[in-house]
Amino acid sequence: MTVLSFDEQGVDVVYEGHDFRLEKSLIEDATEKPYPEVTDHEVLRLVEKDPSVSGEARRIADIVE
Repeated sequence: MTVLSFDEQGVDVVYEGHDFRLEKSLIEDATEKPYPEVTDHEVLRLVEKDPSVSGEARRIADIVE
């Protein structure tokens, strides 16, 4: 299971036992969108090749309020 923890500067990720950070600028470059407009599902797709997503996608702006 992948765990994503969002803040205003990026995302802390736990993936297959590895902890790492995706910085805001990296996410913006990868998605070609402003960081607040990126969704949690889009970030998950950056980490996992074929993730199992469920529920409604949430914008980072809504998560870090």
